[in-house]
This record gives sequence, structure tokens and C-alpha cells, in this order.
Amino acid sequence: MPMQLDLRLPIGAMFVILGVLIGGYGLFTQSSSLYAVHSLGINVDLWWGLMMLAFGAVMLALARRAKKL
Repeated sequence: MPMQLDLRLPIGAMFVILGVLIGGYGLFTQSSSLYAVHSLGINVDLWWGLMMLAFGAVMLALARRAKKL
């Protein structure tokens, strides 16, 4: 039987790890004046970290669901 590689698993894990790192950086630098000057007061690191974390979680959930079927 050929080995089936589900790419959703490593992609999901990568996005979860990056989302935690980038979101954590945004969370700890939230009071920095850098955001007020360069990004109209929006904490871009925090929001993109959360988006990457959510995408990674969806990919992991889809990989897990496919494994059950």
C-alpha cells in the first residue's frame, strides 16, 4: 500500500507555530509607539499572528478529519 502524505498536517503545524510567534510578539509589543507611527495604530503583528494561528488550526482539523475517514 502506498504511503499517503497529507500536506495539511505540516502546513497547519507551520502556521500554528508562526502564528504563535508573531502573535506573541505583537502581544508583548502592544504598547510600542511604532504602531502609532507606521501602521495607523493597528497592531499588525498581533492580527496577522491570530489569522495565521486560525488558518493553521483549520488545516490541522482538516488533516485530522481526513485521517478519521
